[in-house]
Amino acid sequence: MEKFEQIYQRAAERKGGSDPLEALLPESLGSDALAKLDDSRYLAQFTKSVFQSGFVWRVVEQKWPDFEQVFFAFEPQTLLLLSDEQWEQKAKDTRIIRNMSKVMTIKHNAQMIYDLQFEHGSFAKFIAQWPDDDIVGLWQYLKKQGKRLGGNTGPYALRQLGKDTFIFSNDVWGYLKAHKVVSASSPTSIKAMKEAQEAFNQWREESGRSLAQISRVIALSTGDNYQ
Repeated sequence: MEKFEQIYQRAAERKGGSDPLEALLPESLGSDALAKLDDSRYLAQFTKSVFQSGFVWRVVEQKWPDFEQVFFAFEPQTLLLLSDEQWEQKAKDTRIIRNMSKVMTIKHNAQMIYDLQFEHGSFAKFIAQWPDDDIVGLWQYLKKQGKRLGGNTGPYALRQLGKDTFIFSNDVWGYLKAHKVVSASSPTSIKAMKEAQEAFNQWREESGRSLAQISRVIALSTGDNYQ
């Protein structure tokens, strides 16, 4: 397995030096900041990521203020008071992207968040307390307990929220396979996740960087990312 410094230097050469590369690296929030986020923001981001999956992201962004209005700013307890008929009406609202199956993920994920509030004080605390050295465990939890949060949808949502995580983008997955860091054939396999987690933990120990930054550096060190 390559040392992280080798990967970093290759990415820096592609991007014109360390300064341009550093400008492209994401920042993650600490546990305290994550725990202070309102639970509605987690449900909002999960929903946005679900609707962006397989759709034009720009359109979702343009309609997002209306999503916030239609779904009561994504307050879980308020949404869980809606009847089935009211959910059907909201799925037909022309202000949003009308997709019944995706709209119903809001109800399901609101229930997941609501249930964890009782156990952990808030869903935000549950996310904040999850150890970064087992971030794939959180991916699996969201896939199993949430709705449509499998694949890259859950990880991308976590990244947007500020939770430190790597991402199986095409470039990252291609690198991991080409360098035999993972032996599994699919990024959705538990074996691949565990192998990748072990590698990222090692690179994090070597570099002192976040999982998100390591992931971005890997992506920029390979593929077509020369500009």
